[in-house]
Amino acid sequence: MSYAGDGDFYAFGALHSRTVYLDALLLGSLQRDHIDELTDELSDVFDTTQLARRVATLERNIAVFRSTYWRQHLTAHGPANELLLAFQQQHRLPDRFGEILAEAADYSRLVQTQESQQISGALGILTVLGLPLGTALGILQVIGDESLLHLLVALGLSVAATATALATPYGRLVLSSLRRGSRL
Repeated sequence: MSYAGDGDFYAFGALHSRTVYLDALLLGSLQRDHIDELTDELSDVFDTTQLARRVATLERNIAVFRSTYWRQHLTAHGPANELLLAFQQQHRLPDRFGEILAEAADYSRLVQTQESQQISGALGILTVLGLPLGTALGILQVIGDESLLHLLVALGLSVAATATALATPYGRLVLSSLRRGSRL
């Protein structure tokens, strides 16, 4: 009595076990290649002036990798999982992916800090510009003055007050934060 033959259960079992093991190695190779690509993307993050866009693309690529390829198990149990885990450990894939996540999080915090500085600078400019102008126009409205000459004088005084405010250390800080923010 023969236990192996064409088209019987044993042939199917032998083929299935070989493909599961091959799948484990192929998945590990895909994971390694994608982690190499993500590492290259991290290295190139500062090669452009569009840091925020570059970090957003990197975060999207990490999320796609994690949801599509980052698996620790192929089956419920068995040698295929052990083979995949051994491949991952041999190539330090969990450690490398953890480093990628940490570095991407650092870059994300950097972008958030820069955006916060830009927003603060814009709000500072609005305050420096709007307060003198709003005060001048409010005074003219309260006293009921509709003279075009008085309106022009009020606008001139508010521009002078704004220029004076921008010449202060706070004003220079606001302007410099806006200049840094425009390079995001």
